[in-house]
Parts: sequence; C-alpha cells; structure tokens
Amino acid sequence: MSPAEVLRAEIAQQPQVWRDLLAREEEIAATAAALTAPPPTLVRIAGHGTSDHAAIYASYVLRIVCGWTVVRDSISLPLYYGLPAARPGELAIGISQSGETPDVVAWLRAARADGATTLAITNGADSSLAAAADHVLAIGAGVERSIAATKTYTGTLALFALLAGHVAGRGAAVADGLAGVAGVAEALLPRLDAQVEPVAAALAPAQRMYLSARGLELATAYEIALKLTEVCYVGAKAMSATAMAHGPVAALDATLPVWLVAARDGTLPAVREAAARARAAGAPVVASGPAADELEGADHLLPVPPVPDAFLAPLLSVLPGQLFAVALAHAKGLDPGSPRHLRKVTSAA
Repeated sequence: MSPAEVLRAEIAQQPQVWRDLLAREEEIAATAAALTAPPPTLVRIAGHGTSDHAAIYASYVLRIVCGWTVVRDSISLPLYYGLPAARPGELAIGISQSGETPDVVAWLRAARADGATTLAITNGADSSLAAAADHVLAIGAGVERSIAATKTYTGTLALFALLAGHVAGRGAAVADGLAGVAGVAEALLPRLDAQVEPVAAALAPAQRMYLSARGLELATAYEIALKLTEVCYVGAKAMSATAMAHGPVAALDATLPVWLVAARDGTLPAVREAAARARAAGAPVVASGPAADELEGADHLLPVPPVPDAFLAPLLSVLPGQLFAVALAHAKGLDPGSPRHLRKVTSAA
C-alpha cells in the first residue's frame, strides 16, 4: 500500500482498536483499583502533539466522570527550572504513542522520584515510558505506520474513558457505550468519506484555518488542526469558541475558514455565538460534531450522530477531521501519507 492508503486504512481500523480495549476490561479495572487506593490528591498529565490533545480530553473526562482534579502539567518546570515534578499522593500520567518522547519520559521519571504514583499511556508496551512508570496501560492499537496519528489518538481517548468509568464504578455502562460508539463509527466512516470530498474541493485554496470548540470537544478542535497542519500544510489554529472573540476574530475574512465542533451539551451557546461571529466576518463556516445542525447558516455540514454518553462523542467527532485532512491534501496535490520534515517518533528536546 502507498503511504496515503496506509493512513486511510489506519483511520478505518479505529473501531476495532476500541473493541480490542473492551476485551481488556479486567486489566483496566485492576489499574483503576490500584490508582484509587487511595484516590490521588491531584492528577498531572503531560504529553506532546496528539498526546497533548488526548490529555485535554482526559482532563475533562477524569473530572466529569471521576471527580478528580486534573492539570495538564508543564514539563519545563521540573526539567529546566528545577521545580518538583509532583508530590506524594498525586498521580502523574505520561502519554506518548511511541513511549520514547525524551522529555515526557524524563518528566514521568522525575514524578516517580518525587513520590507520585505514575501511569504510562503508550502504544509501546516495552518502551522507555513504560519502564519509567508504576503502572502501564498500553493503547494496543497495533503498529501505526503513518506519521499522522489517528488510531492511537482515539485509542487513547477510549482508554481514558474506560479507566474513568471503572474508577467511578461505571465500568460496565461505559463499556456498553463504547461498544455502541464503535458500531456507529463503522457505519459512519464510509458516509463521511463521501461527504468530505466536496468540502475539501471548496476549501482547497485555503492556507489558514481556525478550529474551535468548547469543553470536551476542545481536544477535537486541536487534533483536527494538527492533522491539517501535518498533512495539508495549512496554518491551522485551534482555540476555545469564546477565545475567538478575544482577538482572533479580527483576522477573519473570506479566505480564512472557521471549523466549529458543536457538542450537544451546555457548551453549545458559546459555539453558536462563535459561528455567528465568523459568518458576520465573511468567513466560510464548517460545522461538525453531534450538534452541527444547530449552527445556523454554516456553509458546510459534517455532522456525527449523538451518543448517550456525551463524553464518548469526541471519538466520533474527530473522524470527519481525519478524513477531511486526507481529502484536502489530495485536493492540494499533496501526499497525506508522507508529510515533509516529520518523523514518526519525535526526539526533540
């Protein structure tokens, strides 16, 4: 297969990755029990790129489902400024698809040395990150050959959702919900594949784009922005729907599309307002997410079905963005499977 075909295949494999996690519920439940005896006083999470976007999701789902206080931590503070990475009684979670991101590994080692309980979330079960942690939950997505991460991203989201469910005593219910979402995704992917083509053709001239959401879907906005940057070389910037009004709206015009991810929850009014601001500025508007049809006047709709557990919706909401990035790259004459200047394992300090 060509690199582009490999990327498309990995996008299609995502529902099976989630099902494979369901087969490991006993392991996830045991880890949840270990992490709650006693419960952490604070949860610190660190990662880069796609892993950082998974950390955004985790910061919401662990708070909403478990009631834990979570921070996306600064790796720089302990590594470059000599401050403690964590404290006893806290839980530090390092996320790295490869498990070999140097500063994430160093941060997790430092947190463990400082007396925190440590957890590695990685697709590399035998990696340096796994060796640095007290507990390891492997994503189990199989080999991901594409530089643009897809199945490891949603696999990480599914893993955090299941972990949160077991911590909260709702493991069986969350597992049932995830199984349902996997079935929905399998039916949705072929339909989305056809829907993104005309949107990509319309937006092919774009060199910049805003991606925006609030709450749980903020991770989706950031992840789609990264995919567009990686494989389409679009200057894509993600932000909170409310943050758009604090300066970025000034740059909007007919050449700068705005993609809004609308959740069917309390964040919807803020996303509606952002859509109205974008339309008033003359920007093309793409509406996606479970409440895409609530954004009046959108130029392009890429909706996903609602799911009973709102915190599982981001697994579906990112799919239009993944497929759109592939389609937009092709519309621009690019190979989405071979982005320039990038390697699969990032070793930057």
